[in-house]
Amino acid sequence: MAEISAHTGQPQIAPALLGGFLLLLALCSRFVRARLYLAETLLAMTLGILVGPSVLSWADPAEWSSAPQQLTQEFSHYCLAIEVMLAGVTLPARYMLTECKSLATLLLPIMTLTWLVSAAIIKFVFVLPFLQALAIGACVTPTDPVLAYAIVTGRFAESRLPRRLRTMLVAESGANDGFGYPFLFFALYLMRFSSGAKAIGTWVYATWVYQILLSVAIGLVAGYLGRKLLRYAHQHDLIEPDMLVVTPTALALFLVGVCTLIGTDDILCCFVAGNTLNWDAWYHETTQGSTVQETINYLMTLGFFMYFGATIPWSQYTGTNGLDAWRIIVTIILVIGIRRLPAFVLLKRLVPAVCSWTDVLAAGWFGPIGVSAVFYALEAVKQIDEHGDSNAGRSARILIPIAWAIVFGSVLLHGLTVPVLLIVEHIAHMMTGKRRREGKTDGLNIESSPETIDESQDHVLSK
Repeated sequence: MAEISAHTGQPQIAPALLGGFLLLLALCSRFVRARLYLAETLLAMTLGILVGPSVLSWADPAEWSSAPQQLTQEFSHYCLAIEVMLAGVTLPARYMLTECKSLATLLLPIMTLTWLVSAAIIKFVFVLPFLQALAIGACVTPTDPVLAYAIVTGRFAESRLPRRLRTMLVAESGANDGFGYPFLFFALYLMRFSSGAKAIGTWVYATWVYQILLSVAIGLVAGYLGRKLLRYAHQHDLIEPDMLVVTPTALALFLVGVCTLIGTDDILCCFVAGNTLNWDAWYHETTQGSTVQETINYLMTLGFFMYFGATIPWSQYTGTNGLDAWRIIVTIILVIGIRRLPAFVLLKRLVPAVCSWTDVLAAGWFGPIGVSAVFYALEAVKQIDEHGDSNAGRSARILIPIAWAIVFGSVLLHGLTVPVLLIVEHIAHMMTGKRRREGKTDGLNIESSPETIDESQDHVLSK
């Protein structure tokens, strides 16, 4: 133990820990997925916590670099770009066009209400000025595409959530990650400039025109050219099937580099390019059956959440700067539990994929917070430090601990959702069977009322 602790600062221990975890997970993967229904991201984060500086002290990412926050931001940046690219590629053909009404509703009114609810919770729990709460709330507003994809795939989700809703959740998680900039910079500019008019003008030009519109245009062009070039190369037998499959990852890395150089929104650009790449469904049909792209993303995601678990600042949740444990717990429960629900209740009719109140509850709950919150929190702190935003106040000191705590809570709660639902369902079945047996013992004629049995079964299944 002492020898391992002595090498805590060496990043070489990371591949040993990650590789060992993947080998162990591979040996019991079917048991974990099909029996326990546990999310691998939850297991990866738990391992990161165990080997991190707060428990076993086998790995401390803070000692791997002279700028640990920059290392974490770059890791989350590239991980997020590849995630949203994959989300865009997996969507049906012409999804951005055929579901433009739903996407517009999800990205504007629903995301705005989610942002305001999150900010209100943070404001009142931590007693912050509203602008500071808006900045923190913007970081935890987008949903995570990897966690969302893990939730909506598998036998459990496919048997209980309709395809339209599952597709919508994946599309939302991919699009709103890149759409977080306007919400974050709205608060940052208002804190930075003394003139409200200058703040709004800068926000409209720098964020909406330069970051959002330009990134969408670049994504459309890149996706279109990529699709045409790949199709030409495939038809003329110029490209190997394996290289065709990894093209989205290469395109994501290319767009991150280009967009970072010109200062535009590379995350939204990657999502748009991914969906445009599969605009006519040719790419998805051609690469169907291959799991190379998913495997790349899977390995990187597990590595990130193990890294994230090792970076959770447990020592800061001791009352310093108002970061009391009870405030953190209340914030996690309220933000994850209710930040999305009011928006879907109010705007249910504007989202065709949400057809029933059961869909509303599912959409309200299944909005996991992950890599994007880490990226935006670090981007916010970077902007505040670089520009010396005079009104940032306490938010600059508590933003990262709050964001990390909410991501931890989301991975934990959403990762345990399916097992808990299965336990509840099993208990309900047992109670229903017990009532039936008691009914037969008491001489009740259950067979004469099949409608009652069907209604009872439908009620249990609906849960």
